[in-house]
Amino acid sequence: MSDPLPDKIVWLSNADARKSEQKKADTAHFSSAETSRIGNFHRTLPVFRSTPLAKLDKLARHLGVASIRVKDESFRCGLNAFKILGASYALSTHLAQKLNLPLENLSFADFKSPELKNRLKDFTCITATDGNHGKAVAWTAKQLGCRAVIFMPTGTTPARLKSIKSLGADASIIEGNYDDAVRMAAEQARLNRWLLIQDTAWTGNEEIPMQVMQGYLTMFDEAIEQLGGSIPTHVFVQCGVGSLAGSLQGYLVEKFGDQRPQLSVVEPTKAACHYESMKAMDGRPHTVAGDLNTIMAGLACGNPSKISWEILRDFADVFVACPDGVTITGMRVLGNPLAGDDRVISGESGAVTLGLLINLLKQPELEPLKKDLDINSDSRILLFSTEGDTDPEMYRKIVWGIDEFGIGNADFGLV
Repeated sequence: MSDPLPDKIVWLSNADARKSEQKKADTAHFSSAETSRIGNFHRTLPVFRSTPLAKLDKLARHLGVASIRVKDESFRCGLNAFKILGASYALSTHLAQKLNLPLENLSFADFKSPELKNRLKDFTCITATDGNHGKAVAWTAKQLGCRAVIFMPTGTTPARLKSIKSLGADASIIEGNYDDAVRMAAEQARLNRWLLIQDTAWTGNEEIPMQVMQGYLTMFDEAIEQLGGSIPTHVFVQCGVGSLAGSLQGYLVEKFGDQRPQLSVVEPTKAACHYESMKAMDGRPHTVAGDLNTIMAGLACGNPSKISWEILRDFADVFVACPDGVTITGMRVLGNPLAGDDRVISGESGAVTLGLLINLLKQPELEPLKKDLDINSDSRILLFSTEGDTDPEMYRKIVWGIDEFGIGNADFGLV
């Protein structure tokens, strides 16, 4: 582990990302065929519908790019976050295998028969979460009629714990950070022979994390379809353990090959495990220890997931670490857009990419990063707001400017 990162935006460009002659991580699990099959499964979920793709045309003109589009996951299945896509697919796939159901045309309705409901009632799944993933696991378990046990790290807000308990899960806050919660969940799964539905992969625990990652393919494919043929030149994605970012990178490689958009991986300064791993320059994932103190709760992860790390290491173009003020900017702009732009309610882990883009295009000291990414007036930007106001009190404090974080309403020339 290197010295702590400075409280400013820092980045590393990946010179090997576009070198096709080098051996690269396998992305076949994110192929078009897999994407189509998994999308068909998701369309059988109750209350499922595509989430909107917000247009920020006025902001794009102000910042000097061709377009900015934001996939708004606050509308996903009534759960205010994208995580249901991974949790529902992974848990349903595992249970289908256990119950000898065919996987090719798997439907959520397959589990609704009284016979299967009776078999599932004594089944227990377990996970660790900062909030959204655990809520998605709890929701899926409730729909399927099985039990869910959820561990959450120290610092979890009461609102996030209450939200998961409201879905019938046995949820509790442990002493330790997110990675401690993952280890505890894995140990309890081993001792009790429960199913661990975790998005962090390590040697010996790869099948279910891969299924979680595959579940996210539906969101990416929706976004590309909604763009109507206007393929983005640049995609920015937030990163915790890396499952979302790795899945997106795999999807882009499979769909667009060498013509894929530039991908920037964005992490909190206090939990920048992928940035630090790239900085080490040895090809291996490295851990960021400590309390991982960031308001970006869903990204407060110190251990890169093995599967996603390898994909990002080999294909991602830029790794960026951002202090909390960057996501605060993103939340405020999305929630209070320029006249004519779509409004997006985006939580602490959902808005950091827009906050970064604003800083990138307005702050002179970030001109080298802008040059590395070749962002110009023709650039078409795609972002993913992965959660809404999943902690409503925190959201109001930030967006209303009730400033206990030491962050003021910085003037980025937006008005």
